[in-house]
Amino acid sequence: MNQPNSPSAQTDTRFERGLAILGEMSGAGGAAIVDALADIAPDLGRFVVEWAYADIFDRPGLDRQERELATVGALAALGDTAPQLKFHIDAALQVGVTPVEIVEALVHLVPFTGFPRVLNALGVARAVFVDHGVTVDPVVMEDDRDRYERGAENLVRIDGQHGLDVVASLKDISPDLARYIVEFSFGDIYHRPWLSPQRKQLVTVAALTAFGDTAPQLAVHIGAALNVGLSPAQVVETLTQVTAYTGFPRVLNAIRTAREVFEKRNLSVEP
Repeated sequence: MNQPNSPSAQTDTRFERGLAILGEMSGAGGAAIVDALADIAPDLGRFVVEWAYADIFDRPGLDRQERELATVGALAALGDTAPQLKFHIDAALQVGVTPVEIVEALVHLVPFTGFPRVLNALGVARAVFVDHGVTVDPVVMEDDRDRYERGAENLVRIDGQHGLDVVASLKDISPDLARYIVEFSFGDIYHRPWLSPQRKQLVTVAALTAFGDTAPQLAVHIGAALNVGLSPAQVVETLTQVTAYTGFPRVLNAIRTAREVFEKRNLSVEP
């Protein structure tokens, strides 16, 4: 951080606070990214430090691990973000997210983003683990119960009656699709125990926000986030967290959806 035009020359405490947070989460890598912008867009480097880190990452409401999981979920959903995804998977490890949790967060996204994006994201995660000398002991789910049975149980527990209504609405046109939702999404994916229900919904909400044009599905999963114990404030913090990665338009649309869900439940967000 020694270039004369680098933002590090500033003494603004907001910048210094952001740089300290960035260093906490990325070591020297974050400072190197800011330095790399000094010859072309020094203000952009300053915005990264001051806004994304001093303003957003330093907010209360979510811990560092939750913020990195939400960010990883959003970047994986966006696709074509390998350098940024690599940076944030690395940061997730730095703040204590386990390799298994990172893998599970990515596996969890398959029903929402499809296999290609998840396979690409797992390739990035593998490279980060190699860089860290981390070995992952693969986990395999073992449950001999009928997949539809356990999926229906999870669907009711997570989404309530609305989830059943969605499945029922498909039976006159695509009963197999309805069955796949229950068996695969909830019997296979949601049934996996290596990421908490709260973190699964946090990752899902972040990913659907990043995907955009998913208001009906986002409403269902914001409701599910509340059902598994996330507060309205934590939902809003998750949306705020991904603003730096998805942009304001998608987050504003998601906030509108969240407001509608909260109003239907007579919930408010404590300022």
